[in-house]
Amino acid sequence: MAININNLNNTNQVKQQVQTKQQVSENANASQQVKLSPRDSVSITAQAKQMTELQKKAAESPVLNQKKIAELKNAIASGDYKVNPEKLAASIASFEFELN
Repeated sequence: MAININNLNNTNQVKQQVQTKQQVSENANASQQVKLSPRDSVSITAQAKQMTELQKKAAESPVLNQKKIAELKNAIASGDYKVNPEKLAASIASFEFELN
């Protein structure tokens, strides 16, 4: 950096030099902190992975059919809805198997 010796009272050059030195020291301090700081790490558990897969499946599932839901509610309320116990048991067992 050149210094103007013709105008020794020029405070702008002095301020500029001080600012430059401060920036250099701040940059050096920042780089030291980056070198000394420990690295963070993240690990995802098996349950979190499974939860993510289930969320993806839920997002891909079809939109609810409000008409079908209303029909099922009416059938249950009137007693016309019949449950097949074998099919229900197979579905529960299949669901439990998929979770494990």
